[in-house]
Amino acid sequence: MPQLVLVNPQIPPNTGNIARTCAATRTQLHLVGPLGFEITDRYLKRAGLDYWPYVSLKIHPSIDAFIEFRCQHPGRSVGFSVRGTCSHFDFQFQPDDWILFGSETNGLPAQILEHCAATVFIPMSEPGVRSLNLSVSAAVGLFEVRRQLSL
Repeated sequence: MPQLVLVNPQIPPNTGNIARTCAATRTQLHLVGPLGFEITDRYLKRAGLDYWPYVSLKIHPSIDAFIEFRCQHPGRSVGFSVRGTCSHFDFQFQPDDWILFGSETNGLPAQILEHCAATVFIPMSEPGVRSLNLSVSAAVGLFEVRRQLSL
């Protein structure tokens, strides 16, 4: 099954919404610190509603800790970025892919991008819009992965 990774998320409700999406799809969620909030944040919990018991959550204290963990597990790292080289519709996802998203303010850091087998973007029609909300992007990306893999 694909894994969803948030690197340095900053906004608790976004992470809570993504956690709810991961619960609904039985997708493991990895949070890579430092986080812009405490894991006990009430806004995080509120956005995730009462679905937290259904979230398979792994917290990595740092990018280095995540990279070390990631290197011990199979699959490709696929980074979602506004500067990706291929539309996520045209990319062929695999069942053991790790789907990575960066923070709301900075995207994926270079240290993570170096470990990505590919970077993809979500096409947008309006060139004046720089990016989508993180929770929207994660849902759009994850559901495209699931569609391609018939999950």
